[in-house]
Amino acid sequence: MIDIEASLKSTFPDKVYAKSEFRDNQRIDVPVSDLIMVLTYLKNQLKFDMLAELCGIDYLQYPSARDRYGVNYVLSSTETNQRIIIRTKTNDPDPVVPSVVPLWEGANWLEREVFDMFGIRFEGHPDLRRILLPPEFVSYPLRKDYPLRGKGERHNFHQLTRAES
Repeated sequence: MIDIEASLKSTFPDKVYAKSEFRDNQRIDVPVSDLIMVLTYLKNQLKFDMLAELCGIDYLQYPSARDRYGVNYVLSSTETNQRIIIRTKTNDPDPVVPSVVPLWEGANWLEREVFDMFGIRFEGHPDLRRILLPPEFVSYPLRKDYPLRGKGERHNFHQLTRAES
């Protein structure tokens, strides 16, 4: 078993990453500025060769949250059978994180799904467009401030005027 935390500390001695554990899952918080560097190291040096999951989170109204959005990367090593969760955070008005498609091609659709549902943009993504909703949809349904009552989905479509059509 690789001691991931110790390996990160020895490789990046000037960086401090918060570590937590929940139900035997190790989680490491990495700032957006270091994300690609850390993920590249984990893939190439520590053999975390599989991106098992990539998901978005809206921390709106969490009492302890300082940032609005989170993106979690669940990495697995098929060689050592280890798993790690790398978490990063971003904020409004323009939530952006770098794309990991150059590292894991499978991130392509996962990043598009997070973009479609949360509005988090993945900088450098080769084809960032909606994947679940039509292009005319102007809102992000998994954000916690998305209306549950009142105006519904029909009101979130861009209405074409006769001049535009």
